[in-house]
Amino acid sequence: MATFTSVETPKGVAGLRDLTPEDIPAIIHYWLSSSDEYFAFLGVDRQRLGGADDIRTRYLNAIRTGDPDQHTISLAVTLHAQLAGYTLFVRHSDDVNYCHWHIIAPNLRAQGLSTALYPHRIKALFDIAPISRLIHQTRTRNLPVNRMLDKFFPVAETKIIDQPDGVGLPGEFHFRYVHREDIPRIFTRAEELRAASNSQRRRATVEPGS
Repeated sequence: MATFTSVETPKGVAGLRDLTPEDIPAIIHYWLSSSDEYFAFLGVDRQRLGGADDIRTRYLNAIRTGDPDQHTISLAVTLHAQLAGYTLFVRHSDDVNYCHWHIIAPNLRAQGLSTALYPHRIKALFDIAPISRLIHQTRTRNLPVNRMLDKFFPVAETKIIDQPDGVGLPGEFHFRYVHREDIPRIFTRAEELRAASNSQRRRATVEPGS
C-alpha cells in the first residue's frame, strides 16, 4: 500500500493512500445509508449504483494493482490516518479520463480537505496512469465542488449529458480539463491559496485597535 501525501489542514493531517479491502465496508455504508435527499442532490442513479455486492465488487476491482492498463483505480482520503473519503479514477483513453471523489464523513465535508489534497490527488493520478488529460465532470448545482474547482480551473464548457461517467443520472454538467503539463501550476496555485488563508487567519486573530 502506497501513501502519496500527507498535508496539514485546519482539521488535522490529511492524507492520500491506496484503497484497501478494509476500506470498502465504510464506502458501502456511505452509499447505502445516504438519504434520498442526498442521492437527489448528487444525481445518483440507484440502478447504476446497485446494491452492496455491486459496490463491493466495483471497489475491489479499483484497488490499485500496478497494471498500467487498469480501468478504475481508487485512492483513500484520510484524516488522522482514518478513512474520510475516497477518489475514483476511471480511465478510458489517453485523453478521456474522469475523476470522482467523495468525503464519506458528513462532518468533514466543506472543511478544506478536498482543496488541500487536490494538487496531490491530481499528481498521483497522472503518476499512476499513462494519460495526458483528466476531465472534471461536475453537476452545475453542486456548488461546493464547483467552488473548490474554480480555485484551480475555470469551467471550459457546460452541457447536458445523457450518460454521464460514473453512476449519475442525466443532467447539466460543467467540464474542466486538466493536462499533465498543468501540474506545476496547480501546486503554485495551491501555495497562493494557502498563503492567502494563513494571512486571513492572522488578521482575524489581531484584536481591534492593536
